[in-house]
Amino acid sequence: MRGSNPLPSLEALKDQAKRLRSSLAARGGDISHSKSLEIIAAQHGFRDWNTLHAAIGNRPPLNPYMLGSRVKGHYLGQPFEAEILGVQALASQPGRFRLTLNFTEAVDVVTFESFSAFRKRVNCTIDETGRSPAKTSNGRPQVELMW
Repeated sequence: MRGSNPLPSLEALKDQAKRLRSSLAARGGDISHSKSLEIIAAQHGFRDWNTLHAAIGNRPPLNPYMLGSRVKGHYLGQPFEAEILGVQALASQPGRFRLTLNFTEAVDVVTFESFSAFRKRVNCTIDETGRSPAKTSNGRPQVELMW
């Protein structure tokens, strides 16, 4: 059964399938592109990719981030669950949004064992794929949302 979260764009869904396939390949699991699309469809509550694709249709891209929605992802490489407290579409950068995220549990943003720095609320800029254009020193997006 589909949740109340809005569906991402087709491009964002295809990107999720691509990332899933890459992640599984890095762990020794090999799946086809079509299988990864089917898995993404199931995660969004649809019986298959064709049904999900039809549900989205050729609609124009919508703001996939809604005030009060629950999201999961990684912030500076650390997993999180959060509520969206603020959303602003950036007119100067189409397809980008400024979000205020309130983490369910504070996230330790330091990787050193002898030091910690916790964040409970952050502001970030995200594109339609759920990734921030800003990167960490290792090249990973600072924020990566999963649907």
